Amino acid sequence: MTEAKPTYRRPIFSTILTRLREPRRFIQVLAGPRQSGKTTLARQALAACELPSHYASADLPSPQDKLWIFQQWEAGRRLAGDSAAGSILVLDEVQKVGDWSAVVKGLWDEDERRGTPLKVLVLGSAPLLVQRGLSESLAGRFEVVRVPHWSYREMKDAFGWSLEQYVYFGGYPGAAPLVEDEERWTRYVLDALVETTLSRDILLLTRVDKPALLRQLFELARSYSGQVLSYQKMLGQLHDAGNTTTLAHYLNLLSGVGMVTGIQKYSGSLVRRRGSSPKLQVLNTALMTAGSGVSFSEARRDPEFWGRLVESAAGAHLVSMAADRGWDVSYWRDRGREVDFVVQAGRAVSAVEVKSGARREALPGMEAFHRAFAPERTLLVGVGGMPLEAFFQAGPELFTGP
Repeated sequence: MTEAKPTYRRPIFSTILTRLREPRRFIQVLAGPRQSGKTTLARQALAACELPSHYASADLPSPQDKLWIFQQWEAGRRLAGDSAAGSILVLDEVQKVGDWSAVVKGLWDEDERRGTPLKVLVLGSAPLLVQRGLSESLAGRFEVVRVPHWSYREMKDAFGWSLEQYVYFGGYPGAAPLVEDEERWTRYVLDALVETTLSRDILLLTRVDKPALLRQLFELARSYSGQVLSYQKMLGQLHDAGNTTTLAHYLNLLSGVGMVTGIQKYSGSLVRRRGSSPKLQVLNTALMTAGSGVSFSEARRDPEFWGRLVESAAGAHLVSMAADRGWDVSYWRDRGREVDFVVQAGRAVSAVEVKSGARREALPGMEAFHRAFAPERTLLVGVGGMPLEAFFQAGPELFTGP
């Protein structure tokens, strides 16, 4: 029988399929932000495996309890008992069930003792919250498949987008058919993605004492993407009282659901890096442009705004690439000299400067960084350097090759 394959995200699909076909048993975890394709990939892998399977999602208006997991697990076990090759159970949005990891651990260990040939695929749209459950209860029992935001190459292949469209509209495939009606596209991003992520993936799933502050921080981070702000300066911009520890925690939550993050300053010292002021960074530029009041055509005519968009898109690309490989992305600044991004791949350090045409011509920051740290690579992206089109289609070999 000819195996059905997906049109897009084939490397991730191949990883899932290979692991599901292996005789050894690990809980396979697909973790990534909303609308990155986790459910579609899981369904395609189930079809290709040709094993009996049971799919269930906890992404319902009312929260599910532990009984829901027991019920779905029993459905998977019944299928496994009827098949010599076993079966596959898929639990989607599992982080929405309280204490889910402890329940899964008990059921998984029971199947191990009994020799029940049930394979389990867990999906979660809040990677940070999923990871918390894994580390608390499921050590040694799982493997994670990271499903990031769609890249430029994927959006280009799927929708024929230009680089300019990707920089402005970002990597949400479900929103792509709406870009000709920018008002409708904006409402979709804000209502179906931003609001759902904030209210259902964070506020309902973890303790947030100041939800208004969390929302204000998101608005601040997406508005100031590409800029370095100390936590004290952030507090000065926000209307809700808080402290720097709370802000750092909330920024970590927003990063964990794939919205915005804080890139730390490179210093060569991990301790000093953690104590630095963060450079705010959207993880999908749609979060920066939707609701900005700046249309696509207006953005293209505004050199300053477009330059910030290009740098933010480059930062999101680097953060996604680094997260998949355990690398570190930071920035560097010293006495007015700055390097946009510093990529540390193992022991190899690379400095990256992004120029859209609206930035300064001289690069004193790059020269000073090279003198101070002697990086293996210095990469100028954009005007006068590596074309933006090539950079956004480049893989990890950009930082690991000869």
